[in-house]
Parts: sequence; structure tokens; C-alpha cells
Amino acid sequence: MAEKTKKQSYDASAIQVLEGLQAVRKRPGMYIGGTGVEGLHHLVWEVLDNAIDEAMAGFCTNIEIVIHPDNSLSVDDNGRGIPVDKQKQTGKSALETVLTVLHAGGKFGGGGYKVSGGLHGVGVSVVNALSTHLRAEVARDGKLYAQEFKDGGKPVGALKKVGPADYTGTKITFTPDPEVFETIEYNYKKILDRVRQQAYLTKGVKIRLTDERTGLPTGQAGKNYSFYFEGGIKSYVSHLNRNKELINPNVFYVEKTVGNTSVEVAIQYTSDYTENVQTFANNIHTADGGTHLTGFRGAITRSINDYAKKSGIIKEAKDNLSGDDVREGLAAVVSVKLPDPQFEGQTKAKLGNPEVQNQVGSVMAEYFSYYLDENPNDAKKIITKCLLSARARMAARAARDTVIRKGALEGMTLPGKLADCSSKDASQSELYIVEGDSAGGSAKQGRDRTFQAILPLKGKILNVERARLDRMLAFEEIKALIIAMGAGIGETKDLSKMRYHRIVIMTDADVDGAHIRTLLLTFYYRYFPEIIDNGYLYIAQPPLYKIQKGAKKFYAYNDADKEEIMSELAKSSKKEKVKGKNQIGESEIDAGFVVTEVGGDDEMIEETPEEETEETGEKKIAGVSLQRYKGLGEMNPEQLWETTMDPENRVFLQVTAEDAEAANEVFSMLMGNEVEPRKRFIQTHAKNVKNLDV
Repeated sequence: MAEKTKKQSYDASAIQVLEGLQAVRKRPGMYIGGTGVEGLHHLVWEVLDNAIDEAMAGFCTNIEIVIHPDNSLSVDDNGRGIPVDKQKQTGKSALETVLTVLHAGGKFGGGGYKVSGGLHGVGVSVVNALSTHLRAEVARDGKLYAQEFKDGGKPVGALKKVGPADYTGTKITFTPDPEVFETIEYNYKKILDRVRQQAYLTKGVKIRLTDERTGLPTGQAGKNYSFYFEGGIKSYVSHLNRNKELINPNVFYVEKTVGNTSVEVAIQYTSDYTENVQTFANNIHTADGGTHLTGFRGAITRSINDYAKKSGIIKEAKDNLSGDDVREGLAAVVSVKLPDPQFEGQTKAKLGNPEVQNQVGSVMAEYFSYYLDENPNDAKKIITKCLLSARARMAARAARDTVIRKGALEGMTLPGKLADCSSKDASQSELYIVEGDSAGGSAKQGRDRTFQAILPLKGKILNVERARLDRMLAFEEIKALIIAMGAGIGETKDLSKMRYHRIVIMTDADVDGAHIRTLLLTFYYRYFPEIIDNGYLYIAQPPLYKIQKGAKKFYAYNDADKEEIMSELAKSSKKEKVKGKNQIGESEIDAGFVVTEVGGDDEMIEETPEEETEETGEKKIAGVSLQRYKGLGEMNPEQLWETTMDPENRVFLQVTAEDAEAANEVFSMLMGNEVEPRKRFIQTHAKNVKNLDV
């Protein structure tokens, strides 16, 4: 008889109690959302939010943030200073309590703050838990106090008086723990955008950001900015629309307190075809909206319809404008401040207070109606814009139905240009969008038909930034792309019907190829942002050069790669390993879009370099041939497969929209109707363009 497996004992000794800040270090994702770049910056937001809370309470007018050369960061404010007297429940100073005890703070009983962002009481204590070192300095009652912590929140001695102080405030300096975070290098632009946003939302506070680091890429180090806005969110809306054609030059703005809730709204319409509404609760960006957004949307739709009926523009109820109609081209900021906000999750992405919906709705309905009555010219322009949107919506529905009907009727007969794959598993299937029939031919012959589909595009697609859906769907290349993807578009869009979970943009490495890539990125960002959010969109990286010596082949993806490979081959002192460049690292595409390397292993080849010779100014190496690819069509199917499509060797750049607001701004500037912002951008960056291939 086989021996019975010994059962693992499960008794009281198996129950572990995590004390103090141990729970945070054990499960950091529960408190800051993750240990990647977003989690790292969440530490900054937690400390900054405490300073902003002091500003909202009326006690702080200056905040200074400094990124130090060792990647520590400090936030210094001139608020009241964290209390330093003994806290009865813990027997420690109040400062040590808030830095070492979860759910300890001045935001629970109502005595410390009427309105604040940090309501879970885990903010600065979590920062301490996830830092190798933290120093807190507090100035109050004419004295300067300091206390230090290390290794995840362990006090280094007790709170001490370190000198006199003729001011008040708190300064927190912390160094993130590299054993917790994937990176401890701060993104200056990410912090800058957050600081600008907070300055807009908190009228009368000056926030300064300084980066003291050196050795970073050009333009990322040594900068400092100060922000101060008297106009608050009214200035914020003007900032969002600074590169756009305005419908109503006068920004609508209202600020009113209903009950215990302060409601602040600013609105302006542009000629855009998309909506840009930013919502905040206690200065925290609620990316997923919530009850304040619901109240705002309902009120603006009712107000515009009521005015249109009263003016005789709309005769019958059946002609009422829909919510989508009134939101086309709308740029707005909705900010509420309330004593007890209910957020969904620790990251606070959505507001859940039911009473806020009516509070925002009543303020909006009353004061936006006054605005329309008092500004008849602006009101007429806004309603004309909404009516155009309604007509376009009906035309788009007809065009979309045609696209969907065509796709359904043809069944498996997809667009004639599409060379489909045999796999029906979307998670394993890839769609290559290829520039031109020549490259399309090579790609079709070189691909793995099992899981790779090829769709060649003829010429440049329509710039969808300047076109509504109805006009876009009349463009054959876009229609073919939508049918090929299989997910529909607009109101009937359903990503569960996507036929491919990897969509690869594969264009030439020249100006036209870059333009086509930008047009496609605009199309996906505006009409299929979910594809980007789900990580389905990629950019292929075909090599620029093929370098060959005998049977050995190397592919270089840029001039720096080429020079490195040629330099290695030119060495004659001894045999060396030469790295065939199959990766190009991390780079950026138009602010807001981040591309990261996916796949691709380095190829290590042993080679004996040859002597160099000079011919017509071009450095040559005996026995080494150098071929420059001007386009994908110049590669034969085998080369295209080997360098760009073979999962074993290829390099893809995955497209993500980390900062939707910045991405929206860039697309509006580069692809919109306004010429001057685009002209300024070109003039500013022209000097940075090298080796322009025209």
C-alpha cells in the first residue's frame, strides 16, 4: 500500500499578522497600483497631495518640488506644518504617527481639513514604507523639527529640534526603494504635467518644480518651472484649447457652493470632432469620471436643447440633440470639492457620491442657461455646431450600417486586398498594415500564413482629425481596414469581435512612411483608443542597412547601429564578438505616445575584422558589403521575413497612450485645422532633424 502523503499543518501558527508598514511592502500594488513607473510617481502624488490639501484649506501659498541627483525627491510647502506634539493613541509624536501608522491623519474627524484629497490615511506612510530613506522636516511654533526613517519606515532616532524657524511648513524628502520598484528614475515631464494641473485647480498657489539631475537625455535635465494661475480652471480650459479653432471665444465659468460641495465648471467649444472633458474631485483627477461627470453631461444637454426650443431652432421633441451631438468639440473642466468623497479604489479614478450628480447638474443647468441667454452670438455658434454634429451623426450611421452590412453579407469574403491568415484565434493572429503593393507582395510571400495577415494600403489614408465619421467611412482604404479588423465602429463597435490581437503598422523608413504611420496612429487614437489601451497596436522596425561579410549577415536599424557594427568589423587586433543589432531600445512618438521594445534577441557572431580602405569619402572595409534599404519593397520575401516578421528576430514597438491629454494636444496640433501651431512646432524642432531622407 502506498504511503499516504503527509498533510501540511494548518493551525494558528500559519496565520501571519503584518504589523506596521509590513503590509505595504508585502503588497505594494494594493496601495499604489503597481511597482512600475506609475507606482513610482504615485509616491510623488501622495506627498504633493498633502501640500495641496494645505493650499485648499487656505494655509499654503508656495510649494517647491525638487528632483535631486541621487533620485531622491523633496516636496516643501509653507503650510501649517504637521503637528509634532504627542498623539494619545500611539504615545508617539503626531509626525511619527502619520509617517509610520496606516490610516492615521488629520482627514477623518473633520478637525484638520474640511476638504482634502487623501482620505484613506495611507498616503505619506506608504511613501515611507516603500523608501530606503525618508527625512521629514517641520517648522512650526518658532522651531524646526526633523526626524529620519530608513529601510521601509524604521525610525532613526526620535523627533528632534534642529533649530529655530521664523516660518511654518513641512518638507518631505524620500528615496524610493530600488528593490521594490522596477525603476527609480522619475519622468520629469510626467511630474511637470501633474504640477501644472494642480496649479490650475488650486487658484492662488505657486508651485515650483526643479530637476537637479545631470547626465539625462538632452532636454530632460536641469530644468525648473513655476506655475501660478489666478484664473484657475478657466485658465486650464484656455490651455487645453490653445492650438484649436474656437467656437465661443468667451470661456463659460461658474463657481458655486451647494450644501457642503463646491462646484466649479469651465466650458469652451472648438471646431474639433472629439470631446475633451477633464473631471476632478478634491483636486484628484477622476479619469473614469463619476457622478459629477454624469450630472454635468445631463445638464449641458438639457440646457442646449431648452435654449434651441426657446429660440425656435428646434421645433419638435424628435429633433432634440443627443448627448453625443452637444459634446462634439466640447472642452471642459469639472472640479468638485466635498468633505467626504467616495472613490472607487485606492487610485481614486471614479467618484461615487450620489448627491454630487444633482449638485453639479443644478449649478450647470442654471448658470449655463444664463450664459446662453446673455451671449446670443456664442449660443448660436454652439447650437450650429451641435446641429452639424447631429446631421453628421445620421449620415455616419447610414455609412456605418453600409460598412457593417457589407462585411456581414460578404461573410468570409473580406476586402480583396487582404491576404488573411488561416488561424481563427484572434489572440494568435496578426494583421500587418503595409505601405504599397510592392511591399505588400513581399510581405504576402514572406509571411507565415498560419497567423499573419497582410493588408496593403494604397497611398495615404484620410486625415481623420479633420473629418467626421461619415466622410471617413466613404474612404475606401479606411473602410477596408475597418472590415478587416471585424470590430465595427462608432456605436456598434465591439472589440470582442476583433479578428486580430496584434495590429502591426509596417511602413518605409522615410518621410512618406512616417506620414502614413502618423495618419494611422491618428485613426487608431481617435476611433479605436481601446486597441491602444489593450496593447494591440505595434509598429514594425525594418532595418535600414544590411551588412554582410561572407556568409555572416548583420542588420542595422539606424546609423548608430551601422557605425557600431562597421567599427567592430574594422578592428584588426583580435577576434571579437560583434553584436548584430536587433533592438533599438525605448523611444517616444509624438508626446503622449510611448513605444517599448517587444521581443527580439541579440545575435552574437564571431568575426575577424578586415583592413579598411577609403573610396570616394565613404569608409569601406575589405570583404564587407553595405546595402541601404530605401523601402520595404526593396527586400525580397526572405529578407523581410528574417528581419521584420519572424517572431524569433523581429523588433516591434508597442504603442501606448500614457498621457491622453498630451496625446490629444499633439494630435490636435499636428493634424488639426490650425496652421500656426503646426508651423511653430516645425520651426522649433527643425534644427533637431538629422539625415532627412526625402
